[in-house]
Order: sequence, then structure tokens, then C-alpha cells
Amino acid sequence: MTPQAQLDECIDHYPPEIAKLTRAALKKMRARLPHAWQLVYDNYNALAIGFSPTEKTGDVIFSLALYPRWVTLFFFHATKLPDPQKILKGSGSVVRSVVLKSAAELDTPAIGDLMNALPDAAPMKFDRKQKSQLVIRSISEKQRPRRPKGL
Repeated sequence: MTPQAQLDECIDHYPPEIAKLTRAALKKMRARLPHAWQLVYDNYNALAIGFSPTEKTGDVIFSLALYPRWVTLFFFHATKLPDPQKILKGSGSVVRSVVLKSAAELDTPAIGDLMNALPDAAPMKFDRKQKSQLVIRSISEKQRPRRPKGL
């Protein structure tokens, strides 16, 4: 099975509206980051798709995480980013996030400006000669339910 087929199978475990939002957000993220490694971790709590300039998880700059009721866009190395509209949530020392209601939010100036600024603030830079690669890093055998009860 190809990595894309494996990812599609993982996404299909989620409710249809979450799967649709994820696929639309992935399309936009891939267009914005054509040189990124896409690192997939289907963990106990969530399905995470990291976008990194290298194959190393520690170099991830953005990540989409799927939960049964929402999709979150995580910004790594974002603690010093200017956020005049105060859309980033979180108080950790590395990561901030935004819950996406639609993929169109990725095109808004508030999120777009943050996404444009973050690669410059991150320690690793994207190699414009690098072709995007999708890698399935892990799929946990034990997982929380991917659909809310009743769906």
C-alpha cells in the first residue's frame, strides 16, 4: 500500500466532516509547503501529519492533528511570532495552535501571515530543491475511538 493510501485509510476512520476538512486542509498545506516532508503518526489520541524541512520529527514546523470533533493546526517554534489578532492558543514553551473550522481559514490573512512568518523563525529551513515526501512513521495498534459516540 502506498503512503498516500495508508494516510487515506487513517483519515477515513474519522467522521465524514472531519475527513473532508482534513483533505481540504492537506491540499492547501501541500500547495503552501511543496518542499516539506510530511510525517504521519497515527497515535493513541490523534492522527498527526507534520510538515518538516527534514525527515526528523524534531524539525516539524506545522502539524495537522485530527480528533473526533475537530482538526487543529499546530505551529511549532511559534512562541515569539507576532500574533496581533490573538488567534494562537496555548501557553507551552514551543507550540501554539488554531482549531480549524474550515480549510478556507488557511487562506485568511491572520493565519496566512503567521504561516508565512514561521519558517523564518524556525531553526531549520526548507530546501527548495527538495521534493515533498509523505512518510508513515507509525500507526498505533491501540487508539482512542476516531468517531464520537453515536456516529
